[in-house]
Amino acid sequence: MSLTTTMAIALGLAADAFAVSITSGLAIKQLRIGHALRIALFFGSFQAAMPVVGWFAGLTLTYVISGIDHWIAFGLLTFIGSKMIYESTKMGSGERAPNPLDPYVLLMLSLATSIDALAVGVSFAFLKVTVLTPALIIGVVTFDLSFLGVYVGDKLGHFFERKIEMAGGFILIGIGAKILIQHLL
Repeated sequence: MSLTTTMAIALGLAADAFAVSITSGLAIKQLRIGHALRIALFFGSFQAAMPVVGWFAGLTLTYVISGIDHWIAFGLLTFIGSKMIYESTKMGSGERAPNPLDPYVLLMLSLATSIDALAVGVSFAFLKVTVLTPALIIGVVTFDLSFLGVYVGDKLGHFFERKIEMAGGFILIGIGAKILIQHLL
């Protein structure tokens, strides 16, 4: 898998975490660098770990479905991307996250924003892509964007939140289409 494709996947997956980080930055009173680092570390770690978990799960299924793996990867990425686009249109403008620094809330937010990365990890296994480098890139990109997102939320609020979520969805759908086209040609 090319670095460009890996970066596009990482950006698409990080869009959820970035949007939640914006909301978190909006909710935190008296923002400090430690707050942004904590949120970014949780989101980045989960986004890096979930593709690995998905990859191991996918390895057990690879031999069973090897003839249709590209269709499954396309379907998963299209579903995830479509879900992100749909959710971006349903976000309430006045919604605020609960205290994002509460460890339980942060754990739940990290898990919720990284479920998509689990499905991408399954796709990596089907496509016989080694997972460690993409997982690290996904984690670092998510960390960086989450850290930035907290500050964007603190300064700019919800202005960009829906647009970022929607862009991430379109990126994942595009990658799914690219995978399908490459395997059909």
